[in-house]
Amino acid sequence: MNKSGFVEYILDLLSCYKKVTARRMFGGYGIYSNKIIFALIIDNELYFKIDGQLAQEYKKYGSYPFTYQRNNQTIAFSYWYVPVEIIEDSDLLKDWFNKSFKVALENKLTKQN
Repeated sequence: MNKSGFVEYILDLLSCYKKVTARRMFGGYGIYSNKIIFALIIDNELYFKIDGQLAQEYKKYGSYPFTYQRNNQTIAFSYWYVPVEIIEDSDLLKDWFNKSFKVALENKLTKQN
């Protein structure tokens, strides 16, 4: 798989937290840790999985959900944009990663039950 430089950059930044991998999907990449998808990279933008509780924190940083158009409707995902200032701050990135991974893990566990 030929990954973009941005994908490789993000994988490198997140590699110190848990085993992080990328898989091509949706014209972008799904980002996984321990086989659990917790992020997307679309058009060289990083989106973390969040829940309703995290939305307010993300909005404070000007974040927004990943959306796409289908049948003249805007479809919003529960993956929200990670601003550059978060990506460049290792402490904030770690915090956002941990919260996102927790949401993704809880989501997976809920779907299994």
